[in-house]
Amino acid sequence: MSLLDILKFKCPNCKEGAIFESNQQLFALHIPKMHTRCKKCNRKFEIESGFFIGAMYVSYGLTVAEFLAVFILCYFVFQTSLLTAFLFVVGVILLTSTLNFKLARTLWIYMFYSK
Repeated sequence: MSLLDILKFKCPNCKEGAIFESNQQLFALHIPKMHTRCKKCNRKFEIESGFFIGAMYVSYGLTVAEFLAVFILCYFVFQTSLLTAFLFVVGVILLTSTLNFKLARTLWIYMFYSK
């Protein structure tokens, strides 16, 4: 398992096929479409029905980590007001929602991948 393959959203089996239909627009506010199978090796990404429900917990963890990092940076390091720090946190979380979605699903696939 390579961190670079995860960040490129590549298939855990062949490391060539894309998991998502489009790897562009990481900061767009939409739900990205996933391929059902890898275009290179035909690996099925959704192992069973409801497989990606667990990826919501990974996404939640990523969002909380981002929240804490941005809040600490704004409020304690840059000494902004509480309202300004909150607005920065909300902005960052909105901008990274698509990235978190893709990263959470990719991490979930890699966690349960067995060769």
